Amino acid sequence: MSRKIGIIGMGHVGSTVAHGLIAQGAFDDYVLIDTNEKKVMADAADFQDAAANINHHANIEINHYPALSDADVIVIALGNIALQDNPDADRFAELPFTAAQIPHVAEQVKQSGFSGITIVISNPVDVVTSLFQHYSGFPRERVIGTGTLLDTARMKRAVAQHFSLDPRSVYGYNLGEHGNSQFTAWSQVRIKGQEVSFFADLELLEKLAQDAIKGGHTVFYGKKYTSYGIASAAIRLALAVVSDSREELPVSNYHERHDTYLSYPAIVGRQGIIEQVKLNLTAEEESKLEASADYIKERFRDSL
Repeated sequence: MSRKIGIIGMGHVGSTVAHGLIAQGAFDDYVLIDTNEKKVMADAADFQDAAANINHHANIEINHYPALSDADVIVIALGNIALQDNPDADRFAELPFTAAQIPHVAEQVKQSGFSGITIVISNPVDVVTSLFQHYSGFPRERVIGTGTLLDTARMKRAVAQHFSLDPRSVYGYNLGEHGNSQFTAWSQVRIKGQEVSFFADLELLEKLAQDAIKGGHTVFYGKKYTSYGIASAAIRLALAVVSDSREELPVSNYHERHDTYLSYPAIVGRQGIIEQVKLNLTAEEESKLEASADYIKERFRDSL
């Protein structure tokens, strides 16, 4: 049985996601959609030029929403990255653009008959995920945002560099908004079989948390966009869905107690969010999560 994925928005991130998936043969069929027809046609031609030197075959279709009807996964990667170039490094600068695009995209996806899992990358991702679910009417567990999957990777990178470890040997999460109200839940972070607080004082933990949050700013202001980190997060999430891996990931999913999408670890598989993990956070961390949730909800309401 063939695997199919749609990618809506073929900018820096969308095209990097497509390339990563095609290079490893993750899917058989790709539907690439972008309002810039010359760009998406060029990407398709570029992938076809690479075909003879890749070990996997990929069938590519462009700008055809009806082809999404039998897709397993859709990745929403639309955006206007130039809007991120602001003094406050605020991801919400993109919201007016994405909020205007989402109703049309959601309607087109609905009309296609798509019944798979939607993965949202577009910033600000928690609000845009909420908007897509609202306008599409798709079940909440089948609409997921990449959320802090990338921020968690940045935290793991910062901790690993300080303690001379591989990032894959760091366990834990950044939670809340994929934005300035996120936080590292240090009560959940472990290295070498111990809580990281066993090895680090509060001053060091705060420095590492800031390194994680500012990691994206360093990349963005160096090349005016980010691509590899977020694309890798989206690819990991798409593969967890299509392979039904039931992997625990800190992604943006609907949190009933806070009545909003935010990043919190969940078990992800072919049905989307299968189960939300229950964390034992400290009182301070619970307060930070609530504040982050309130911020997301306020911005979502303002965008309707």
